[in-house]
Amino acid sequence: MSTALLVLEDGRTFQGVAYGAEGETFGEMVFNTGMTGYQETLTDPSYARQIVAMTAPHIGNTGVNDEDPESSRIQVAGYVVREPARVASNWRATGSLGSALRAQGVVGIAITGTRALTRHLRDRGAMRAGIFSGDAAQAPVDELLRRVQESPQMAGASLAEEVATQEAYVVPAIGEKRFTVAAVDLGIKGMTPHRMAERGVEVHVLPATVTAGDILALDPDGVFFSNGPGDPETADHQVAALRGVLDAGKPFFGICFGNQIFGRALGLGTYKLRFGHRGVNQPVQDVRTGKVEISAHNHGFAVDAPKDGPFETPYGRAEVSHVNLNDGCVEGLRLLDRPAFSVQYHPEAAAGPHDASGLFDQFVQIMEAGA
Repeated sequence: MSTALLVLEDGRTFQGVAYGAEGETFGEMVFNTGMTGYQETLTDPSYARQIVAMTAPHIGNTGVNDEDPESSRIQVAGYVVREPARVASNWRATGSLGSALRAQGVVGIAITGTRALTRHLRDRGAMRAGIFSGDAAQAPVDELLRRVQESPQMAGASLAEEVATQEAYVVPAIGEKRFTVAAVDLGIKGMTPHRMAERGVEVHVLPATVTAGDILALDPDGVFFSNGPGDPETADHQVAALRGVLDAGKPFFGICFGNQIFGRALGLGTYKLRFGHRGVNQPVQDVRTGKVEISAHNHGFAVDAPKDGPFETPYGRAEVSHVNLNDGCVEGLRLLDRPAFSVQYHPEAAAGPHDASGLFDQFVQIMEAGA
């Protein structure tokens, strides 16, 4: 294995060995606290243009398979682990993680200091970084640092249309069809339409470029906006599309990026979190019931909304429905006078806990009420 170097934009460096493809890559340096689900993490489109460090010490133990990917390819810009598994052992495995990274050209690095890296990011915040291995690692560190500092920032990045489907497709209902949902793909994970299909929903997955007219032409029983990467302040087109949906009174459910777009459609602002939430152990509380759920997250931005009670929007009264118990940020919104709600986390639980799976049932219930 060749030597490799991880360079952060503030000048800190970590030496290691190449893992996956050799070469160079740039992205926003973030960490994921999940102890399981590395294949789902790697293939989550919300990680576009991000270098992901895993805090769990052993990665790759169960190899990779053809059943767990959340999209058609690995989406991360780069990968940082502490100790790659030397042997993949699982009855579903079709190959090793290292070979999958190499096959898809994903540059990674194995370092002994993933804990030090995580603590650094927790102190300084998410930042740009580069991984360099093979010939690319031979350049002077000052030169590598300069190139990292010249790479694009996540703030202001418009990425949803890059990772979303270019053509509409249908995920049929499992069993009897009960409802039709138009799902706008902003970086959708494969498990999300599957969770709706399990509940008798036929899901029409649409490109991120669709208009309100395109959505409403399907005459859906409900509309869904998915997770996705990038800065929600760049999503003016999707905000306009959602406002058209809300004007039509269609039941709406959004998650993650969809929650941020919902917030903007209601006239709220968004902001970049210092280091974001990425993992499967985030405690979220339902403000109305007091119930706490452990939930799966992958977001670096949040909605800025009043948390002290209902507030007025162009669509009537709204309220913050969920808050994060770690840092108090907004984790959900709902309209009080129309059938529309959203959460900042991932209720499809791929990978992650199943505490929030009832949100799909809630979506079905508001479609039933509107039938």
